[in-house]
Amino acid sequence: MADPTDQAVATALADRGAPPHIVQGGAAGLIRRWRDFVSQVEAGYPLGLDEYRNDLDLRSLIAFVGLASRVQAEDARFRAVLVAPDTAIWSSDAPEAWWTRGYPGNSGPLLREDLQAEGLL
Repeated sequence: MADPTDQAVATALADRGAPPHIVQGGAAGLIRRWRDFVSQVEAGYPLGLDEYRNDLDLRSLIAFVGLASRVQAEDARFRAVLVAPDTAIWSSDAPEAWWTRGYPGNSGPLLREDLQAEGLL
């Protein structure tokens, strides 16, 4: 199946209510943001749970607009750092939203504190 056009991605994102900077970034911006997030997680995610959940929403948007095939390498890298894969951290309406379960084993202190405060760690 072919990737959606940039216009189709922008329209889908706008219709979904994505923030303007996400809509303007289109497919390339979504993919770049997911790659940057995965790299940040691999290095030790320094932010808190709210930011982590916002970043997970990027992957849900990628699924929603039909770009999952373009982030398979990043998905594999992300899965490799997750622990507690049965722990629901967030939600998504994407089918089989595996990225919403588990958390980085090398979480920074802010994320660990927030996970503990919510009884997730």
